[in-house]
Amino acid sequence: MLASSTASVAGMTNVVGVMAFLSFVSNITGHVATLAGKITEQNMAEVYTVAYWLFMFFFGAFISNFIVRSFDYKSTYFAHGMPIILEIVILLGVAVYGNDVYNGSEFQREAATGAVLFCMGLQNGLVSRISGGLIKTSHLTGMVTDLASELSELVHPHAEKTRALREKIYIRLTVIGFFIGGGILGGLLFNMIGMATFFVIPLVLITILLYDVYPVILHRMLKSFK
Repeated sequence: MLASSTASVAGMTNVVGVMAFLSFVSNITGHVATLAGKITEQNMAEVYTVAYWLFMFFFGAFISNFIVRSFDYKSTYFAHGMPIILEIVILLGVAVYGNDVYNGSEFQREAATGAVLFCMGLQNGLVSRISGGLIKTSHLTGMVTDLASELSELVHPHAEKTRALREKIYIRLTVIGFFIGGGILGGLLFNMIGMATFFVIPLVLITILLYDVYPVILHRMLKSFK
């Protein structure tokens, strides 16, 4: 559930980021290739921009893991919820900024893209940690590669068809499907409501957060009542 729901958020955010700011907000491989190209061209202004974007994604994943490590002793729910809450706050800030301030200037586009990349780093770092490195919701290059390898194992006559292998395939197909579905939904919403789509994405994250913590809240309420 965590993998599929956050993958839909990643897909939605990526497509809306492209349509709003003309740049992918989770394609780190592409940004690294762009950085190498700009260094070759000695286009230092673009080098600084792409390096800033890469750092923001890296820093988001760093902060996500740091938060979980810092608060895991207190409560696993609290530790896992904090990066999502931070992501919600930043995306709401991007939504307000995009609707009320953003005028399409190069500086604003680069700054907003960096903020969204930070959010994708937060989310990717959290899901990767919870899944033990199995899932990275915005890293579809690795996801498709792993899926192809696992499907090859599944159909190979000399390979063992274990339950764990089938579950991995199911998870990867689900993540890819939800990423594509989220992207389609994000594109449709952006065509209808424009920058206001950035208000929708935090609502999805809030739903994920509430779904995760409501059993604990319900249990504590019942315990208090008793």
